[in-house]
Amino acid sequence: MELRYVSYEKRDGVAVVTLNRPERLNALNRELLADLRRALEEAERDPEVRSVVVTGSGKSFCAGADVTEFAKSAAEVREFIELGWSVFEYIENMSKPVVAAVNGYALGGGFELVLSCDLVVASSSAVFGSPEVNLGIVTGWGASPKLVLIAGPAKAREIVMLGETLSAEEALRLGIVNRVVPPERLLEEALELARKFTRKSPSAVSMAKTVLNRSARSLLAPGLELERSMFFVAASSEDAREGIAAFLEKRKPRWQV
Repeated sequence: MELRYVSYEKRDGVAVVTLNRPERLNALNRELLADLRRALEEAERDPEVRSVVVTGSGKSFCAGADVTEFAKSAAEVREFIELGWSVFEYIENMSKPVVAAVNGYALGGGFELVLSCDLVVASSSAVFGSPEVNLGIVTGWGASPKLVLIAGPAKAREIVMLGETLSAEEALRLGIVNRVVPPERLLEEALELARKFTRKSPSAVSMAKTVLNRSARSLLAPGLELERSMFFVAASSEDAREGIAAFLEKRKPRWQV
C-alpha cells in the first residue's frame, strides 16, 4: 500500500493510522484525505485488525483543512468537501471501533475528524476548536450539529459562532473527550483502550457501534444536510474570499458591513 501523507502499522490487533504531514501541522488536503481513506479501508478488510487508532505526527493531530483548498474553483472546493465527507462517514460506518489519539491542535476539519471517531483520548496539551467563522465560512464536515448533540446548544453556539478554542480538560467536561493523559502517555493510553476491543466479541462491538451511530445520525440528519448546503453558500461569499485571502497573506480580514 503506497501512502504519502499517512503511515500505517499494526500492533497486536490494532491498526495505528498516523497523519503524516507535520510541516503543515497535518492539515487536510485532498491527497492526505485519500491516503487516510486507503489506510482505513486496509484496516477494515484485514481480519487481524480489531480496532483502529488515528493520531498525528509531530506537534499536531490535525490543524484543519488546508486553507489553500478553499482558494480554488467552486467545483474543486465542492469536490474537496465531498471527499472529506466520504472519509468521515466511512469512519462512522466502519465495523471496527476507531479511537482518536489527539496530540496538539485538533481544529476545524481536524476537530471534525475527532468527532467522527468512536472514542477520544487527548493529550493534556491538546487544543480543540471550530475556527471557521474566522475565515468567513462555516463548519462543513459535521461539527455544528454534532456539537449541539454532544455539548448542548449553548456551548455549541459559543464554540462555533465565536470560533474559540477548548482545552483538553474542557473538552473532557463537555463529553467530547473520553480521557485526558500526559503527552508522553498519549499513544500508550489510546492503544490500551483500543486493545480492550480485541478481547470483546467483534460482532457485538460492531452491532453496538451501528446502533449508537445510527441513533445519533437519525437526530443529526437534518442539521448535517443543512450544514453542508450552508457551507457551499458561505464558501462562495465575499467574506469567504476575504477571510481566506487574509489567512494566506497573514493579515487581519477586512469584513464587509
